[in-house]
Amino acid sequence: MSRRGLCLVLAAPSGAGKTTLSRLLLEQDDELNLSVSVTTRARRLGEKEGKHYHFITQERFDEMVEANELLEYARVFGRSYGTPRAPVEGALTMGQDVMFDIDWQGFRQLRASMGGDVVGVFIKPPSLEVLRHRLTKRGDTPEQVEARMEHAEAEISHAGEFDYIVENHDLDVALADLRAILRACRLETKRQL
Repeated sequence: MSRRGLCLVLAAPSGAGKTTLSRLLLEQDDELNLSVSVTTRARRLGEKEGKHYHFITQERFDEMVEANELLEYARVFGRSYGTPRAPVEGALTMGQDVMFDIDWQGFRQLRASMGGDVVGVFIKPPSLEVLRHRLTKRGDTPEQVEARMEHAEAEISHAGEFDYIVENHDLDVALADLRAILRACRLETKRQL
C-alpha cells in the first residue's frame, strides 16, 4: 500500500530549539525532506543554491506570486521568501514528506493552500524565563534578546492554531514527541492510497 506524503510544519519562537530539532529529525528520517524556499536576498557565505535556498530576483518572485506558483510567501526585512508549489506537490504525490521551517503566518497560508496535507507542530519553550536564558546564553545582545522576547510572546499567542504543541524542555523527549507525531500522521487513513 502506498500513501500520500504530508507537509510537516515546525514553528517556534527564536531560541525554542526548532533548528536543532529539525536537523535531528531530518538526520534520522530518510522519508522526510526539507522544503527549499525561494528568496530575493543575497546568498550568504557557505550557502548553496538549491540546498539552503533558491536565490532569485524580486521580478521573478513577483511573477511566481502572480502565477500562483508559491504555496506561501512573506516579505521580511525588505526581502521576499516563499515556498514553490510544484516541488512540494510532486513530493506529496510520490509519498514523500516535506518539512517546513516557517512562522505561524506561513503556516496559515500553507494550510489554506494544501488543506489536509498540512500538519502543524508548534515548538514552545518550557517558560519565557528559560527562553530568555537560552537567548542570552547563545550570545545575543541585550537588545536582540529583548526584541526576540517581544516577538516570542506574539508567536506563542498563535500556538493554539497548530495541530500539536511540543514543549522543548528536554531535547530527547521533544524529538521523540516529534517522531511520534510524524509516525501517527503517516498512518492516518486519509494518507493511505
